[in-house]
Amino acid sequence: MPATAPAVPPASAGGTPPAPHPSGGRSAPGGGDGPRRRAQRRRRLVAALFLLPALLLLGALVAYPILFSVGRSLFDATGTRFVGADNYVEMFRDPTTLKAVRNSAIWVVAAPALLTGLGLILAVLTEKVRWATAFKLLMFMPMAISFLAAGIIFRITYEQDPDRGVLNAVAVGVHDVFADRPAYPGARAREEGGVTEEKDGSYGTAADLSPGGTVALGIVGVPPKEVPAEAEPAAAPAADGGSGDALTGTVYLDFTPGGGGEPGRIDDGERGLPGLTVQAVRDGTVVGETTTAADGSFRLAGLADGSYAVRLPASNFAEPYGGVSWLGPALVTPAIIGAYLWIWTGFSMVLIGAGLSAMPRDVLEAARMDGANEWQIFRRITVPLLAPVLTVVFVTLVINVMKVFDLVYIIAPGPVLQDANVLAMQMWLVSFGGGNNQGLGSAIGVLLLLLVVPAMIFNIRRFQRSRR
Repeated sequence: MPATAPAVPPASAGGTPPAPHPSGGRSAPGGGDGPRRRAQRRRRLVAALFLLPALLLLGALVAYPILFSVGRSLFDATGTRFVGADNYVEMFRDPTTLKAVRNSAIWVVAAPALLTGLGLILAVLTEKVRWATAFKLLMFMPMAISFLAAGIIFRITYEQDPDRGVLNAVAVGVHDVFADRPAYPGARAREEGGVTEEKDGSYGTAADLSPGGTVALGIVGVPPKEVPAEAEPAAAPAADGGSGDALTGTVYLDFTPGGGGEPGRIDDGERGLPGLTVQAVRDGTVVGETTTAADGSFRLAGLADGSYAVRLPASNFAEPYGGVSWLGPALVTPAIIGAYLWIWTGFSMVLIGAGLSAMPRDVLEAARMDGANEWQIFRRITVPLLAPVLTVVFVTLVINVMKVFDLVYIIAPGPVLQDANVLAMQMWLVSFGGGNNQGLGSAIGVLLLLLVVPAMIFNIRRFQRSRR
């Protein structure tokens, strides 16, 4: 039989010929998948297999701890009794936690702003430095140091003892340039010689001395090694042989090497104390002043007839300037923020410097040709063009400072730890550092998470916008 052509539906029936399959043929009967869809499924399956280990780790290390912490925050310290929101209520009633919230707020306000500003200034100035690469390397180097090591470094740097703390050694050195050091800190006058201590810490005799008289003032509490090398043996004071208008005397160390001697009297081997300020006082007013010689002798001249007292001012015996209490209750938080700035300034500078290097230079040159000075270029061109980079750096640092723990734990001494406390530290103290209340600690952890999440969402959305 002759072959017959396949029937084609007429166009007048209102139908249209079936569309060709993307692979070149027609769709498979029964709606089956074509080769392209099967390839797409294979690619998705391969991607899912590669993502599965990461998803498992993310779930085990991030998602599960978050969910467990939220659930644990609803139970008491033992973890057996459901207490609902009681831990959250207790958290905001606890003054220690409120202080931690306040300190964390100080960190969030101060540290990211200072770091972003310092990074911007250094990045701009570094462009004009010949050895820019070496400078950036030097500034970035603290990032290679762990927070534990950096905390130990700054704990020593902030030491109160000037012999150990670098900052106080500098502070004491500068102070002593402009102010006199006490002659004999911690010393005192021996009261057996008729000397009494006054309210301001000075020592004085009774007001019964007249010009031409003498007085011997014994001092104790001076270690032998603190006696100046130029000190000479003390001699009993001699009456003024001049015009008769002077009081004379000797200030000596009332201590006989090897023992013996009589208190209140100058014995053989006892030395005078040079450099002491001595005043003549009449009716509560200082009318004469002098300094003791190498053998401790002094002469208060130009005195009119009358009765006087001889006084050793408290400045002779005051404790020397010991520097700033960097780790005291008032300055411990700013001091720790200073250590944090030392570590993270290089990070901020390098990121902002990368954005600065990508900035179009023709805009800056055009501004210079129009007569703009460097400050105007910085304020009106550089900063606006760097705004996206500055925002990313600032938000990243906000997230980071919310979690600061190591520096506070290492630098702050035990007595002022509560004054430097932050949320991450409080969470650890409540849960493991003696509080043993992991329900309350989990509630603080959830609070910390809720405070960090908005900054993270902001950063993620900004990355997505910049990618588009």
